[in-house]
Amino acid sequence: MFDFVNFQLIDIIDIILVGLLVFQIYKLIRGTAAINIFLGIIIIYVTWIIVKALGMNLLSAIIGQVLGVGVIALIVLFQQEIRRFLLHLGSRYLNGRKGRFFAHNFFGRKNTDIPLETLEELTQACRKLSETSTGALIVLAHTSSLEFVIETGDVIDANIKRRLIENIFFKNTPLHDGAMIIANNRIIAARCTLPISENPNIPPQLGMRHRAAAGVSEATDASVIVVSEETGNISLVTDGEIRKMNSIAELRIAIENSYK
Repeated sequence: MFDFVNFQLIDIIDIILVGLLVFQIYKLIRGTAAINIFLGIIIIYVTWIIVKALGMNLLSAIIGQVLGVGVIALIVLFQQEIRRFLLHLGSRYLNGRKGRFFAHNFFGRKNTDIPLETLEELTQACRKLSETSTGALIVLAHTSSLEFVIETGDVIDANIKRRLIENIFFKNTPLHDGAMIIANNRIIAARCTLPISENPNIPPQLGMRHRAAAGVSEATDASVIVVSEETGNISLVTDGEIRKMNSIAELRIAIENSYK
């Protein structure tokens, strides 16, 4: 009855890999409403394993049928989390020097390092926006494709210039409401709509700009600069983490690090 207790090396490796997979999924959905459903599924599955090992055939068959039919329901229920997990998985292994070398040689992607002149124009524009408390949302693309975001806005495809950035986010201009997308060292689009983060741990005093920035940074490997319209504070959002920048020099360093 307890033959399943006899472990071999491959069984230990199997358990470790499954544990790592479950942990990565937990990290991805913690803080969202999906975490309670995920824990419920784990409990049901563990119960099924125990019941099956004890030879309780009828109960095992019933739970097995529930789990089998529930796979389709889970795909529908967790479609956003599954999409985020796959994007996160792909972005994880295309980040860094080795990943970018692989992407460049096998997928034709370009190096995403940011030139000093471009960085200067971007940070000085953020300084001016902060001083005038002009709200701004600037997405810095790395390796993940942002086509699904770009298509929601207006394509610009222009050089990165501080006066252009300031003009786009000026309150009364047609393009100020939404996000600007910067990729391949060019302003690709403006007035773009970003996915909103469902993370309940985001401080309530932060508005929809910060939630939108967290949302796109959770779904892709992009970094997002947020300038608060209420306070003029500048934040950089990466992997859903919102970090307040205390100076333009700190912002500059953070942007450079996000491209490494």
